[in-house]
Amino acid sequence: MEFDWNNPPFNLNSSLTPKDIEESFEDPFAVRLLPDSPRFSVQARFFNLGMSANSIGIFSVFRTNGKQLRIIEARPFEPEERFFYQRKMEQTLSQSGSG
Repeated sequence: MEFDWNNPPFNLNSSLTPKDIEESFEDPFAVRLLPDSPRFSVQARFFNLGMSANSIGIFSVFRTNGKQLRIIEARPFEPEERFFYQRKMEQTLSQSGSG
């Protein structure tokens, strides 16, 4: 999957790089969600919670046309998001270990 970094609609600050954000999508434990809100129904937007190779937890809002990902917003995890991500990762690991 390609990323569209032309004129990102948010400021990339020094804490996150495009590489960090891309790596968070490659995380095998990344959690992708379709928000259940009419606010996002005009253009399908998705959430991704994943870790970069540097162990930075990144929450991203994105849209896709099936070929390219367009990041709308990205920021480091809030404590609740880190908890949710870790819980999902532990569930996945425990399910794969019991099979």
